[in-house]
Amino acid sequence: MDLSCHSWAFNDLTLPEALGTIARMGFRYVDLGSGSHFNIVRAASPTTRKAVYEELQADLQMFNLKLADVYLMLPRISISDETKRRTDIALFKAVLPMVKALGAPGVTVSAGVVHPEDDEEAYDRTTSALQEMLAAAQKLDLPLSIEPSLNSMAITSEQTLKLLADVEGLQLTLDWGHVLYIGEKNQVIQQLLAHTRHIQVRQAAKNKIQMPFDKGKLDIEELYSLLIEADYKGALSVEYMLSGWQKSHKVSMIAEIVQMRDALRDARASLKLV
Repeated sequence: MDLSCHSWAFNDLTLPEALGTIARMGFRYVDLGSGSHFNIVRAASPTTRKAVYEELQADLQMFNLKLADVYLMLPRISISDETKRRTDIALFKAVLPMVKALGAPGVTVSAGVVHPEDDEEAYDRTTSALQEMLAAAQKLDLPLSIEPSLNSMAITSEQTLKLLADVEGLQLTLDWGHVLYIGEKNQVIQQLLAHTRHIQVRQAAKNKIQMPFDKGKLDIEELYSLLIEADYKGALSVEYMLSGWQKSHKVSMIAEIVQMRDALRDARASLKLV
């Protein structure tokens, strides 16, 4: 299992600075997400997309990095404002060829801005959008996944599995910090892993979305046991967040990433995993 590092940990740096930092920590793969490092509007615009592509390609080549995943944060697919909803779908379609050309093995999107669970219209808007986005991704042979998260239409495992059932072919990007935050049991995690193509890891705990390494509840050996049992073949991305999202604990990014990297490497070596 290849190890990756998410560039979101270094949103206070330019993309070349972030990639250089990640490469110097020994990573050969990187997760890229929309935001300061990847402006979706510029990437989608016919007048700027070529420049964006060339900049990204040059930055990745400079630091000998490959993409493990691209996260396109387009959460308005669930809202009732049809203009904004269609805009996010259009941006997704416009950016897909670039994601493919950059060599990403798949793309992750939001499951839509959270609405009340009994809002059937919001759910229908979400599934309709995801079906359309999945069809566009499949034309380019790009796997598409959603990430269950606390502010989306897929918070609980039940909501997530329902979306997967209603959008056939949709996969998961599983944030283990989210799994720990909501306290999912191994039996439920196994159900989710059956649909998972990409995994993000960091130390976290119940109701704590991000914690220092020595205070978190992630059991690395248990993690690998679950992944082996599920025959998981994707990458493991070390994802720490700078934003303070959900009151995440402020940590020393480099120190935490290095500790997690070493723990994952050691466990991988002891299990003789590639």
